[in-house]
Amino acid sequence: MSTERISRRFVDLDAWETSEALDAMLEGQLSAIAAVRPALTAIGRAVDEAAARLGETGRLVYLGAGTSGRIAVQDGAELTPTFDWPRERLVFAIAGGMGALVASAEGAEDDEAAARAAMDEAAVGPADVVIGVAASGATPYTIAGIARARETGALTIGIANNRGARLLAAAEHAILLETGGELIAGSTRMKAGTAQKATLNLISTGIMLRLGRVYRGMMVNMRAANAKLRRRAEVIVAEIAGCGDDDARAALARGEGDIKVASLVALGAEPEAARSRLAECGGNLRLALAALQ
Repeated sequence: MSTERISRRFVDLDAWETSEALDAMLEGQLSAIAAVRPALTAIGRAVDEAAARLGETGRLVYLGAGTSGRIAVQDGAELTPTFDWPRERLVFAIAGGMGALVASAEGAEDDEAAARAAMDEAAVGPADVVIGVAASGATPYTIAGIARARETGALTIGIANNRGARLLAAAEHAILLETGGELIAGSTRMKAGTAQKATLNLISTGIMLRLGRVYRGMMVNMRAANAKLRRRAEVIVAEIAGCGDDDARAALARGEGDIKVASLVALGAEPEAARSRLAECGGNLRLALAALQ
């Protein structure tokens, strides 16, 4: 297993100068990011099918154990504040439960029954997308969860850092990130984890792009919950509508904080008409703006 391999290059790592050790660590991080590129085609296929599967009701399910599970939760937790992805459309299945986010629960990764139960308790089904992450690709909890999810008809995506991993065979979409051995053998929070996080960023952001939750590189589904975000919302509306800050602020007030509605209002639509138009366009602001012209 490549992620467990002991590298002869680093046998004296603990005796190196700090600057030398840090340089080697950074080299590893850069190579981890580079390892994502060969997987882009597989990632793209997974993104397109996931977006189509999720539709209006499907859920994103993040599945994993240990470091991989914590990285998966980190990605999913950002979707609600960034894209206003409904919290009820997010499921986290982590070996050892959510307490494992802050305290190690190493033995839990072998509990296949718990993974199957987590899928059943969440009533995972054909409308859902389940993303399982495991550096080794051999974690029993993650493999069992993916297998059970696939039995229910859910779309399954497996991410692993070892070629030939069982997780990749179990999932409908297999994403291999060949990061190789770690500077500290087996410490997959380093290279493997970096590649996993980058890949999850691509998958979740790609899905949100396809679902119309991004327009012209802006977070048009964002909910402004604090002063910084309220200012960001004003800037977004002003940019889209080509208006001043005061008009953008007024449009947001009329649109009850909804950036998409406010953008259409700033361009002359009434709030209810804007909401109706967005509904007709599946929430896609680009399509709604085209219909307005």
